[in-house]
This record gives sequence, structure tokens and C-alpha cells, in this order.
Amino acid sequence: MNTTLLIMAAGIGSRFGGGIKQLEPVGLHDEIIMDYSIHDAIEAGFNKIVFVIRKDIEDDFRERIGNRVEAVCRSLGVDTAYAFQDLMAVPEGYTVPVGRTKPWGTGQAVLAAKNRIHEPFAVINADDYYGKEAFCKLHDWLVLDHADTAIAMAGFILKNTLSDNGGVTRGVCRVEERHTHIINVVETSNIVKKIDPVTGLIGAEADGVKLNPESYVSMNMWGFPSKDGHDPSFMSVLESNFRTFFEKDVVENPMNAEYLLPTLIGGLLRDKNYTVKVLGTNDTWFGVTYKEDKAAVVESFKKLITDGVYREDLYSDL
Repeated sequence: MNTTLLIMAAGIGSRFGGGIKQLEPVGLHDEIIMDYSIHDAIEAGFNKIVFVIRKDIEDDFRERIGNRVEAVCRSLGVDTAYAFQDLMAVPEGYTVPVGRTKPWGTGQAVLAAKNRIHEPFAVINADDYYGKEAFCKLHDWLVLDHADTAIAMAGFILKNTLSDNGGVTRGVCRVEERHTHIINVVETSNIVKKIDPVTGLIGAEADGVKLNPESYVSMNMWGFPSKDGHDPSFMSVLESNFRTFFEKDVVENPMNAEYLLPTLIGGLLRDKNYTVKVLGTNDTWFGVTYKEDKAAVVESFKKLITDGVYREDLYSDL
């Protein structure tokens, strides 16, 4: 079965302090985080990669990774495609509020690829390292038969996803008793790491409220099925809810409202329209949210290579 990996790489990276954080080199030979995700996806069985970027970073993107990855993918029989997230791409009958410069969010990023995806697909962030286990579990889930109303989420443990250099945003999940399905997911911002001075254990707080560090969180790694060769039905849900978003959220907060995947999926869960299967992983996430994160990420990849998880010549084992 054909399966697609959609990589959301259109983020401005305002917290990164300038530059395009998705394109920062972190590997021994200037690989970027996205390289490792693409490697792991192909190794897991994905055979198409769709990049969602902005037009204004297209030249940099193609020069830094696109042309190189396209060549690797061609040699492996993996297709590649591009889609473009655009602030001006709003539902028919609506206009962009005057003064709005903020992108519309991850929901619109996925929707931008509607005409590029006609098979089961997974979604990831470009600047997050997820580990091999999550890609294998998500691919194996996608190739099974599922209802149109089924979604899968790679569930990471909150304490494994925190930055040492500031607050992060995570979709904090509430799961049912068997820990197999999500009941709700709440996009939670400004989550900071707290180390207990006595035990040394990792804790987490959001604006002074303690969170369970063992909670599952969404790192925007989702899986959406396609039934009997039809286009994924979730794209139609994204499209209809984008109009609803403009009817309500944009009216209430025209400058800053965002159409976010965790928020949308949380609403679908609350309305009992969808189910979300948790595919748990104990892999440790890491990524470059802040400039100061980069050094630790570089060291993490060095260790993964030393431990034999990856070859120094990254794609040579595929």
C-alpha cells in the first residue's frame, strides 16, 4: 500500500531568533533534523514525501535539502512533492484581516497538501526528531483497514519532550483507562521543565500549574487513513472546519487565531465523531525550539551515530 509522509516545514520560527530553524545543520555532514525523519520514514515503509513550505523559503529549502532529498528518494523509488502554505489561502467568501501576518496554523498546513495526497498519510513537524519507533508504529497502523473516522497519534511522554531553554507548546492528552485511545487533547503553551532538587526527577509546569510528567502528549505526529483507495476523508473535515474557524475564531481574534490540528482533533473527540488510537513510544524527542537547543541536538545525533542507530553516511543503509 502507498503511504505518504507530510512534513510541515512552513513555520516562521519566531522563537528561533531569526533564520529558518528547519534548515539548521545538526548532523556530522550538515544533515538537518528533517533528514533523519525522512530516513526513518523510508526505512519504516513510507514511499512518498510531501513538503509543505512557504513560497518565500522555497529557494533556500530546495538548495538546503529539497534537491538532495529528491535525488535520494528517486534512487530509492520514493516520490516527492511540494505544497505551499499561504496566508492568503482562505475559504471562499472570506478575506485576510487587515494587518494579519501570523500564519493560520498546522491545520491549514495539512490542508494545503489536499491535492497532493490520495493515500493514507502521516503528518510531522519539520523541526522535531521523533525516533524510529514512532514511524514504524504509525506506518504499520496506516496499512491496516480503518474506518474513515479513525486517527492515530504517536504518543510521547511529556517529560521526554521538554526543552532546557524555555517553555514549549504540547498537546496534552487524556487517555481512557486502557491507555489505548485518547479522550481529549488540549493544546497547552509555556510548558517548562522542573527538576526536583531532592530526587532529581523531571517535572513539568504550565504557567505555574503542575502537569503529570508521565502524560502522553501530541508532538503533531498523526496518522490519517484512506478507505478503499479514496482520498483521505480527513481532508474534507479540515476544509469544512477551516470555514467554521473563520466564522468564529477569526472574528473573535483576527490577528492571532490559529487553526491547530490538536485543537481540531480535540473537538472531534469531544463531539464523539472520531476516535484517536495512541501509539505509545518511549523514544526521547528533541528539537530546535530555541537557538540554545542546537548544541544539545548536535550532541544527541553524535551519540545516536556512535551507538549505531544511524550510519555516518545517513542514507547508505536504505
